[in-house]
Amino acid sequence: MLLAIDVGNTNAVFAVHDGEKFLAEFRCSTDHTRTADEYFVWLKHLMNHEGIDAKINEVIISSTVPRVVYNLRVLADRYFNCRPMVVGKPEVDIGTPPRVDPSTGVGPDRLVNCVAGYDRYGGNLIIVDFGTATTFDVADHDGAYVGGVIAPGVNISMEAFHHAAAALPHVDVSRPDKVVGTNTVGCMQSGIFWGYIGLVEGICKRISEERGQKMKIIATGGLSTLFAQGTEVFDHLDTDLTVHGLVLIASLNRKKT
Repeated sequence: MLLAIDVGNTNAVFAVHDGEKFLAEFRCSTDHTRTADEYFVWLKHLMNHEGIDAKINEVIISSTVPRVVYNLRVLADRYFNCRPMVVGKPEVDIGTPPRVDPSTGVGPDRLVNCVAGYDRYGGNLIIVDFGTATTFDVADHDGAYVGGVIAPGVNISMEAFHHAAAALPHVDVSRPDKVVGTNTVGCMQSGIFWGYIGLVEGICKRISEERGQKMKIIATGGLSTLFAQGTEVFDHLDTDLTVHGLVLIASLNRKKT
């Protein structure tokens, strides 16, 4: 039984996979102070609640927050008696290595997304991940990560709105009924929603032009479902792309041991 852990800057996802399908997926806030014992008690309680009694014997981790990895390693060692695979470490094979500038670090989630995207949709992809940052990952014809774009995430922009302008309130991210707002909240929601739609459409168009070919565009991440409602730029909406990629990488490395 595999435990696939995807740690983002805001949330961490723990997905339990039995070798054929996902049995459950649990989410918690990312907190580098959370101990291995706390992770286990939380996870065990949720697994019991879902009726999952099989033992986990493999763990794979993708983390954009390095300080979290230590306690997750301890979790795997102490409670599941295994050494976890950590995406981004030299010993973990992702199949086709990234083609970027020498000594450039690539976020493990971006590598995982390209592995999963290539498996499901083939090459020449733009993967738009709506997370703490809004990232655009470009996968080549063979699935290799070849670069991308990083833009501020939607919630970061909303927080900046509020803190930089004292008169502006906190608002929820949602699709407004119309573009032209007739009150402050409506104006802010329109600016964020349609502004990000314009950002996504514009960047994807420029990437396709730069590469000289039509690219398949995949949306993933927490807010992808919302933003997919406002544009036809996406060829596919795939909310479990990252955990699927972790399962693929775990399988690839399992075959080598």
